Amino acid sequence: MFDREQMIEEIRIRDMVARAVRVRAKKLRESIAKEENELRNIIRGLIQEASSDKVQHRSTGINVLEDLLKKIIPVLEQDYKMLTTDAKQRRSFSAHIVTAVQNSLSPLDITKAANSKGMISVDEISDIDEIEVVVGDDEDAFIDIDADGEETPFQDLEGEDRTGNNFAQATFDKIETQIKDAFSLLGNEEDQELFSTYLITNIKLYFDMFEDELKDSIVEPSNDEYEEEKASDEDTNDESDTEELEL
Repeated sequence: MFDREQMIEEIRIRDMVARAVRVRAKKLRESIAKEENELRNIIRGLIQEASSDKVQHRSTGINVLEDLLKKIIPVLEQDYKMLTTDAKQRRSFSAHIVTAVQNSLSPLDITKAANSKGMISVDEISDIDEIEVVVGDDEDAFIDIDADGEETPFQDLEGEDRTGNNFAQATFDKIETQIKDAFSLLGNEEDQELFSTYLITNIKLYFDMFEDELKDSIVEPSNDEYEEEKASDEDTNDESDTEELEL
C-alpha cells in the first residue's frame, strides 16, 4: 500500500540534504577564493622582493617603461576595481584609458620626428634676421589646435558606459603627465617605439589580470537577517509543495 507520510518524509529529507550540499558548496567556493587571493598576495610579495635586485634591460626604452608602470599600474588597478556594478563599466574604462594613452603619445611622436629632421629651434630663431616662409601646395600640412593652444588626448568613445568614461577621465588625469615625462626622456627612435608599443600592451594585459581577479573576489553582499529570511521563504515553499502532494 502506498505510504503518503513516508513519501512526504523522504521529500523533506532529500530537500534538507540538497540545501546542506548547496551551503557546503558555497562555503567551499568562498574558501577556495580566499586561499587563491592569499596565494596571489604571497606571489606579489615575492615578486616585489625579487625586483629589489633590479635587472636592467637591453633597451633604455624598456627600463624607462618599467619604472613608469610601477607608478601608474597601482593607480589603474585601484580605480578599475571600484567599478563593480557592471562589466560594461570596466570595459568602457579600459577602452577610454588605452585610447587616451595612444592619443597622448601621438603628438610626442610627431614632435620627436620633426626635431630629428633638423628643424630650427627657438634659440636659433633669435640669431636669424629674416626667415623666409614657404607655403606648400598641401593644405593638409596645416595643424589646427584648440583655442587654448592645447590638444586634449582624452576623448569620449561613442556607445561606451558613461560611468566607465567618467572614471577613466579622472584616472587619466592622474597619470598623463607621468607618461609624457617618461616618453620625453627618450631620444632614440627604437626606444620610443618599444616604449609606446609595450606600454599599450602591458596596460591591456594588466586590465585582463584585474578582471580575472575581480571575478574571483566579488561576492554578493549578505547578512544574517537576509539569510534567515531566505531560509524561511524556502521552508514556506516546501510546505506549500507538501500540501499540494497531500491533496
